[in-house]
Amino acid sequence: MSFLKRIWAFLRSVIPGGRPLCDTCKYDYGNACRRPERPNATRCPDYRQR
Repeated sequence: MSFLKRIWAFLRSVIPGGRPLCDTCKYDYGNACRRPERPNATRCPDYRQR
């Protein structure tokens, strides 16, 4: 992950009221994602944008 992407991910996780990643993840259907943070994850190693 590039340096700027890491900074951006950190800032998104710190700022309250941010949109959860799960809303825009391509694995957000049925039982495709079994992470315990779901559906309100702000960081996820499996995240892929739709």
